[in-house]
Amino acid sequence: MSTTHPLGTFTFRPFDPSPTGGEGPSDAELIHPWVTHPKAAFWMMQDARLQDVEREYMAIAAHPHHDAFIGLHDGKPAFLMERYDPRYVELTGLYEPQPGDVGMHFLVAPTDTPVHGFTRAVITAVMEELFADPATVRVVVEPDVRNEAVHALNAAVGFEKVKRIAKPEKDAYLSVCTREQFLKSRDHATAGAAR
Repeated sequence: MSTTHPLGTFTFRPFDPSPTGGEGPSDAELIHPWVTHPKAAFWMMQDARLQDVEREYMAIAAHPHHDAFIGLHDGKPAFLMERYDPRYVELTGLYEPQPGDVGMHFLVAPTDTPVHGFTRAVITAVMEELFADPATVRVVVEPDVRNEAVHALNAAVGFEKVKRIAKPEKDAYLSVCTREQFLKSRDHATAGAAR
């Protein structure tokens, strides 16, 4: 599915975990500088070597309840998205799952020329992609309690914090966004931009 936004067109393709055999970098080589960049500190892969990234995404590809995607902006790789079933990944035993829950992570590629509103456009496209599946009732996330930038972005697209949870690697705010909450926030943002 593609999403057209004033900042461009956003599309998604499955992450290919296999090492490159053709032209250009592999997907692991593509995202290695993204996940190790200082701005990606909350991704917790700061010291990862290329082989670590390859291993991580081969494991995701092999997992029946976890998928990764490269997000494209006007046809060029610009962000990473992961979709998971929170009953089996990340949140097992930490909350009461409901039918139709989908977990999500996203990471925007670092840039020397940031565009105002780009990250908000990316998370909006990610949410539209997840809700394009009629089986998705709500999106569930677990960002680090210290990640103020993501909490603000999440709130902007309709997420509500449910509770603080202790995960093995971090303290997080379990946050949820229903389809209705997302559509309301998106329509509100669109109406505001039209003024």
